Amino acid sequence: MTKLRFAVIGAGRMGAFHAKKLASMADVELAAVIDPNADAAESLARSLGTVARTDYRPVLRALDAAVVAAPSLAHHAIASDLLAAGVHVLVEKPMCPRRDEADELTALARRRGLVLQTGHVERFNPAFAAARREVGNPTFISARRESPYTFRSTDVGVVFDLMIHDLDLVLQLVGGPVQRVDALGLSVIGPHEDFAEARIVFQNGCTAALTASRVSHEAVRRMQLWQADRFATVDFAARTARVVRPKSADEAGIAVSKFSPAEVEQHKARWLSDLLPAEELAFEPFDALTLELRQFIDSVRTPRSQLAARETGRDAVALAEQIVAEIARHAWDDKIDGAVGPHARPAAPFVPQPRFSSEIAIEPRKAG
Repeated sequence: MTKLRFAVIGAGRMGAFHAKKLASMADVELAAVIDPNADAAESLARSLGTVARTDYRPVLRALDAAVVAAPSLAHHAIASDLLAAGVHVLVEKPMCPRRDEADELTALARRRGLVLQTGHVERFNPAFAAARREVGNPTFISARRESPYTFRSTDVGVVFDLMIHDLDLVLQLVGGPVQRVDALGLSVIGPHEDFAEARIVFQNGCTAALTASRVSHEAVRRMQLWQADRFATVDFAARTARVVRPKSADEAGIAVSKFSPAEVEQHKARWLSDLLPAEELAFEPFDALTLELRQFIDSVRTPRSQLAARETGRDAVALAEQIVAEIARHAWDDKIDGAVGPHARPAAPFVPQPRFSSEIAIEPRKAG
């Protein structure tokens, strides 16, 4: 089998993960690691036995596929150049920070018969897959995704940085269309929202309540899926999942009215486990990022005449953009000149933008 020639554009944390996985695959040649920071590119490339470059454009015609792990604001320009040159693209989440840019990339990929995939790696988390098998038609979804401030992805707010993961998963579960979105957010450190709450109501009646924060003192990656007869809890970080199938008091054989207060206190822990029996879900452990890359590679190897249009992550971008717009409209009080949007207090100090947006002049271009 002919090896696919890959480049990884962006030698930061996610770019390094992708590059290491690709370098270990027998049917892939990691042709280059590309980053405007020459030291970062050289260090990663040397460790993987490949070539370091500071500009992707001179090698476009020599590539079959590329992973774009640059800052979000650069995704559209870089992916446009790659697709225009006939290169299949896996772009890290979010695909783009604007819906019109995501639409352009999607249309360009379809016209050229190319694979365009967004790196929503949580889709491949085995714990989520197990929970989804148990609760495939949820009526309520709640999710919390929190972390300390990392000083990465500072070109976008927490909606496009963290919440986008859960937006994508909610859309995978529910589909759409969206009936209503309510949201608020706060800027704490950077120029964009660092904390956000969103409530999304779908036309089929499902409601999703999502919280995202990158100014938390602890890391949380948790989701609950509820339907009429059960609910499942997913811990994405620990990769664990469990399902609870509630029982009525009659089903559990509990007659609380027959017991004294002291007896209730004595037995309540056991009764709770009888009423809310929890089952830890078993599943085969696997590496989600490797599975994501293998799916992309398999799609690239599919003959173009057989390549079906894929859902690219564009819908998650559109929903994230709607949430950010709601955050911008949120009024914190009833004063005519009161605070509106994420800056409910004096503007936060500016955090410098990532290097791709400043050290390489990337001109936006129209698809086609």
